[in-house]
Amino acid sequence: MPLSSNSTDLISELLLGMRLSGVQFRRIAIAFDTGVGFSNSTGRGQFHFVGRGPVWLRSASGAVHALASGDAMLIPHGGAHAMLAAPDTPAASVTALDLAESPSTDEVGRPVIFSYCMEFDLGGMQPLVAAMPEVMLAGTLLAIAPEITPMLSAMEREAMSAQAGQAGILARLAEVLASMTVRAWVTGGCINEDGTAAGLVRALHDPRLSRAIIGMHKEPGRNWTVETLASEAGTSRSVFAQRFLKATGVAPLRYLTILRMRLAVHSLGCERKAVNVVAAQLGYGSLAAFSRAFKRTVGTAPGAVRAGSI
Repeated sequence: MPLSSNSTDLISELLLGMRLSGVQFRRIAIAFDTGVGFSNSTGRGQFHFVGRGPVWLRSASGAVHALASGDAMLIPHGGAHAMLAAPDTPAASVTALDLAESPSTDEVGRPVIFSYCMEFDLGGMQPLVAAMPEVMLAGTLLAIAPEITPMLSAMEREAMSAQAGQAGILARLAEVLASMTVRAWVTGGCINEDGTAAGLVRALHDPRLSRAIIGMHKEPGRNWTVETLASEAGTSRSVFAQRFLKATGVAPLRYLTILRMRLAVHSLGCERKAVNVVAAQLGYGSLAAFSRAFKRTVGTAPGAVRAGSI
């Protein structure tokens, strides 16, 4: 079942606000019969582009993916993984990436990859990141998003050109390509590795639930109750609550609280808005109530996020 036009508009609006912050660039030549290990903390995504292949990605689960020149992949959850010069490279031959070490100048014949560590911020749609598969290969999404093809070609040309400003241009291309990859996955229905759709997308397929979800996303500061959300959906309170929980895995007001707190984290940490301003914008009548909800959901005080201590 296709998404409703309203749901598609909502996803488009939220993906337009997709931010890839803290992007770190690295050009890596992999020596023969070895590999390079990445020990990203969980939650920091990794984007790899193969300038010269073949190489093999060994993911955190142990799965091995073959990659050719011009291939790109997104590892949205981060976590330990390795890029290998051969598929059977033993773990003992994998060297951890040392960011302090100067890039190798001996690249003759070696596989070359361009790697970017990044943080995703999809605002109120952050639950989509949790639903993403372990590895997202850009090449597998070409049928849904043929516009990815010229972007891969542009990256391949730039990667091997060694022109001035290459690092900055590749970083920008990587951000665009990562965004296209996520958009294609969403357009394709957010299919998980088990072949099922993410809970939020299942809810957006339901025309009744989608009206309530769209309402919360567009007006997160409104004084929503289960009754008013059910009215928005055009169904009874009990039927709405049951359907919502089954589709998303959380109760409606819990979903609203999580949405508000994700928006609050961005407003406090990125925009540096005052805590009382954010509390009022998100519908809290008192600073104390907002602070309690924030600490319960995020695990720290809102002031600490605004101060940049997390």
